[in-house]
Amino acid sequence: MIVATTPYLAGYRVTEVKGQVFGLVVRSRGFAGNFAAGLRSIVGGEIHEYTQLLEDTRRQALDRMVQNATMMGANAVISMRFDSSEIGTSMSEIVAYGTAVIVIPDATARPTGE
Repeated sequence: MIVATTPYLAGYRVTEVKGQVFGLVVRSRGFAGNFAAGLRSIVGGEIHEYTQLLEDTRRQALDRMVQNATMMGANAVISMRFDSSEIGTSMSEIVAYGTAVIVIPDATARPTGE
């Protein structure tokens, strides 16, 4: 599955738009993680517990989006974006979204760099 943040793919032509597709994940850090992160925030610097949580959550949201696009019959997602928000004081929502499409190689496209 090709996933791109651009609205087009160089060297490919969109033949069909399947529609909007997304992958959503809501995560909460457990009490121990919140406690450790709270202590780390006192001294400053990166809070590794939250960084790892958000990296894992983004990866899972992206995987879910790809699964949904595959179920729709798409072979690519264009204009992909991430969005995030907080729910309450201890939960984060991450969503990956884009447009599910079918693409084929475009024989008329000029190679990059010409």
